[in-house]
Amino acid sequence: MNLTDLRIFVSAARRPTLGAVALEMHLTPSAVSKALKRLEDSLGAPLFDRSARQLVLNQRGALLLSRARTLLALADQTRADLLGEHAALDCRVGGPAVLLWRHGGDMASALRRYPEASLHWQGMFEGEALAALARGEIDAAIVTGEVAEGRGEHWSEEWTATHLGDMVQHLAAGRTHPLVTALAGQADGRDGALPDALPGAAPHVPLSATLAQVLAHDFACPSHSLFCGARRGARSDGWRDEHLPRKIRYWADDLQLLLHFVKSGQALAYLPDFALAEGDLARIVVTDSAYACGERVVLVWNHVRAPAWLRGLAQALAHA
Repeated sequence: MNLTDLRIFVSAARRPTLGAVALEMHLTPSAVSKALKRLEDSLGAPLFDRSARQLVLNQRGALLLSRARTLLALADQTRADLLGEHAALDCRVGGPAVLLWRHGGDMASALRRYPEASLHWQGMFEGEALAALARGEIDAAIVTGEVAEGRGEHWSEEWTATHLGDMVQHLAAGRTHPLVTALAGQADGRDGALPDALPGAAPHVPLSATLAQVLAHDFACPSHSLFCGARRGARSDGWRDEHLPRKIRYWADDLQLLLHFVKSGQALAYLPDFALAEGDLARIVVTDSAYACGERVVLVWNHVRAPAWLRGLAQALAHA
């Protein structure tokens, strides 16, 4: 039994066919088949149900799977710790695309001391990310604090949730949006004229508007939660439509497409705070509504099996 064969076995345990395993492992189906047969011969017992058309673990295979993941994690941890900054790391982080966008740059900075490191950001909803972490397919998951605190079916007592900060939603509009033009003109003392240095172009210099002014315009909104993927309709972005009903003209679950409608001045949107760092977006504060929506963001990782680089990554992100 060797580590290479174990890695192929772990891939085969979650893939339906030898061809799918071969694609993931960059091998031929024949090489995969030989590795699995070699592993079974070394253990003296079959690991798959050969009567099924797909690869299906039998009872012995299921027992080996959990231990194989532990052995591979320990081997990777040992190799990384022994080689230190010269280790060829493969950092795999999963989570909602919006959270990977927020923290991707900080991750890259934290691992810059490892010249042989590679980073794989895998977009997936929160439940999928925690399930992938449990299977050993990723090294860490970025999720909201609410999901981490819920400690669902995939949660392990070996996991730690490191607080990365809070994310707050803000009302945003493009520089050319009619509401921004009007508000900027008022702030500058002119009637509808857009000043060269637009007030509110940066999130720390917001424009002020009343709820009536805001609700007179079209909105863009995702139909599914950007975090968990659940279909929530008008509630997907955190705006309280049950109390502050909007006219949602554009529905876009792709964040970049949604941003297009905002940046082009066609719609308003309720966006995460870091998205407003874009220079062509203005933040609008609704003066007669005190409601605010926020999420706590955490990095979930295995503190028992974590190599030094992963511990350092968690620490760096917590202080970013």
